[in-house]
Amino acid sequence: MSEYDPSMDPTDSGDTDTTGGYDDGGDGNIILTEYSDGSQSLVGDADYDGYADFVATDADGDGNAEAVYTDQYGDGRVIDTATYDTDDDGEFDVSVSDRDEDGRVDLAQYDRNDDGVPDLAVGDNDFDGRADTVVADRNFDGVPDFAALDPDEDGNVDQTIADTDFDGVADTVVYGDADTNPFADPSANPFAAN
Repeated sequence: MSEYDPSMDPTDSGDTDTTGGYDDGGDGNIILTEYSDGSQSLVGDADYDGYADFVATDADGDGNAEAVYTDQYGDGRVIDTATYDTDDDGEFDVSVSDRDEDGRVDLAQYDRNDDGVPDLAVGDNDFDGRADTVVADRNFDGVPDFAALDPDEDGNVDQTIADTDFDGVADTVVYGDADTNPFADPSANPFAAN
């Protein structure tokens, strides 16, 4: 934890130190606040730009953060990634990220069974506000068994892939767009009648 040193407070000494009186060992401005109910919050400005680069909250005081917000991709004015521990087991279950800072979620992941592997992931690869990739692990074995993809990013699902018997092999593949269907051209289809 950072220790407060009044000699480092720029409001008292007139120097330009941006740590606000906290000695963080030169690793950025980090402030830990502990409340009377045992809950805590941690705020850090790692690059000294005056904006929080991460915020972590421990709402129940058990020492594990239930929510962490970070600014990894921008100028520090928008917190763009959030992770949550929804069942208070110390492991993050939900993660959402706005990588291009347009206010819309670009990536979301959910780990329902707490094995550390996302059971559902949704991605907006071209940042247009529409999901381009959906991947799910419906039987929680760590192997995706459903995917809906929009590789040409036109807003329509082009490929749906499902492993319905959970053996690791796709049982159903549906091509919803002729542009991404390798069998749309009869000359490329080995099963087409001549």
